[in-house]
Amino acid sequence: MPALDAIDRKILAQLQADSRMTMQELAEKVGLSVSPCHRRVKLLEERGVITRYMALVDQKSLGLHVSVFISIKLVRQKEEDLERFAKAISGWEEVLECYLMTGNRDYLLRVVAADLSSYETFLKTKLTRLDGIASIESSFALSQVKYSIALPV
Repeated sequence: MPALDAIDRKILAQLQADSRMTMQELAEKVGLSVSPCHRRVKLLEERGVITRYMALVDQKSLGLHVSVFISIKLVRQKEEDLERFAKAISGWEEVLECYLMTGNRDYLLRVVAADLSSYETFLKTKLTRLDGIASIESSFALSQVKYSIALPV
């Protein structure tokens, strides 16, 4: 894959800030005319650099006031155990992020819930019912200091 040049990086920075801007606005901000700007955006999409466009929704406006970070340790770390866990949690809408980790824990999850009771229900009806989990450690976020999905370009 060819390296990104300075204009590609400007395009990416602008689209990460506001993906709803028109191609005309984007072209003006990066110093191109519309046609070359559009071609570059399409190329970035085709190369898989831009994977999708989305709207960010405020979690609390949906009544999801609790953010929980959950450390999971599995009984075994065999490939089939890792795959089974990943497959199980991938369909749960409460799980926003899941990372396979190094260190003392195997997985780190970010989960949202309306309240502690809702989290308890998630824990009891989903997470603790998975086979192969040795331990679950939950940490509740008190406040969000920073949140960004924009990558440094």
